[in-house]
Amino acid sequence: MLLSRCREAAGLSQEALAFECGLHRTYVSGVERGVRNPTVVVLEKLAEPLGVPA
Repeated sequence: MLLSRCREAAGLSQEALAFECGLHRTYVSGVERGVRNPTVVVLEKLAEPLGVPA
């Protein structure tokens, strides 16, 4: 499932997800658009507040 769909299903904005993960909002936006390639560590940070496996 795409990050944006998971984020929206969790009812989070990009800013809220970024805050929960300790990341910058523009980084989350870049990951969603496919401009940035997150590391495994960042994937784990993103997956945890969304309740999905990394």
